[in-house]
Amino acid sequence: MTAAASSDAALIAAHAAGDPRAFAELVRRHRDRMWAVALRTLRDPEEASDALQEAFISAFRAAGSFRAESQVTTWLHRIVVNACLDRVRRRQARPTVPLPETGPGEPASPRDAMSERETRLVVQRALAELSEEQRLPIIMVDVEGYSVAETAKMLGIAEGTVKSRCARGRAKLAKVLGHLRNPDADANVPGDAVDRRDVPIRRHWEGR
Repeated sequence: MTAAASSDAALIAAHAAGDPRAFAELVRRHRDRMWAVALRTLRDPEEASDALQEAFISAFRAAGSFRAESQVTTWLHRIVVNACLDRVRRRQARPTVPLPETGPGEPASPRDAMSERETRLVVQRALAELSEEQRLPIIMVDVEGYSVAETAKMLGIAEGTVKSRCARGRAKLAKVLGHLRNPDADANVPGDAVDRRDVPIRRHWEGR
């Protein structure tokens, strides 16, 4: 079986056994998604690039201890998030570089492209206004689609903490993004009226 045809778990095992190509294939498969996670978390391309490099180095070294108690993607995701959190703790000031306005998933229609870019910027700015502890669970659950349980494991916090941080973050986002849900409605939506399905976040990140 070639490296490209192997499962993620098989690649980890092969890497631990000394296969020089196995880890490179694992990186090739998951680099783009892990990059997206790092970029959305840190909001600075240079910081995200450094965090991703550190994460893959950590994963390379720790592969031998992988016990298949979770999916390889979840394991990698946790390492990337931890690398990002380490950089957040170390840096002295918040980054000021915004996320890229364009991407491979941007609509082809010129008419729709500008509207989509504007919407992405609004969502990015809204996420940037959240505290780190609220933004990370929101990204994991509402953007990346992980369950509360998976997010709790990746962030090393209780499930109840994930739920409460998401709830507070969504309440703040709803006040800023309410007009995306209903252009004619008042954007100042009361926090106690917020439901996860009402927050227009995920669809503006899809197609990345």
